[in-house]
Amino acid sequence: MKCTPKVRQYDILDKIGGDFMPKGIANQKYTGEFKQHVVETMRSEKLSCREAALQFGIGNHSHVSHWERIYLEEGPEGLYIERRGRASKGRPVKLPKQTEEDLIAEVQRLRAENAYLKKLKALVLEEERLSRRRK
Repeated sequence: MKCTPKVRQYDILDKIGGDFMPKGIANQKYTGEFKQHVVETMRSEKLSCREAALQFGIGNHSHVSHWERIYLEEGPEGLYIERRGRASKGRPVKLPKQTEEDLIAEVQRLRAENAYLKKLKALVLEEERLSRRRK
């Protein structure tokens, strides 16, 4: 039998009495205190993410590695922030009334200028067409 990483993992799990495919609880919500305890225990006892997940009964070891990254980047306080779902794009920034009015006025001025230039272009083209006919 080939000894691939998965086979070794199953062999290790079998020796310590773990399940081959541990089932997690769907949509399990872990508290910030629990996450902090897991990461600090993992760092103090020099456990891998997989070992910490097994020790604390966490179904997916990637949760632990994600928590560790947050812990290292933001500190323990970062683990208490709820991060479920897609990140919000947020509401558009509300402009001050004066700025909004200035922008509306500029848009109206530019539209009028655009209309004027279109009419001018049409007149010039018409004159050119007529001058060609006269020749």
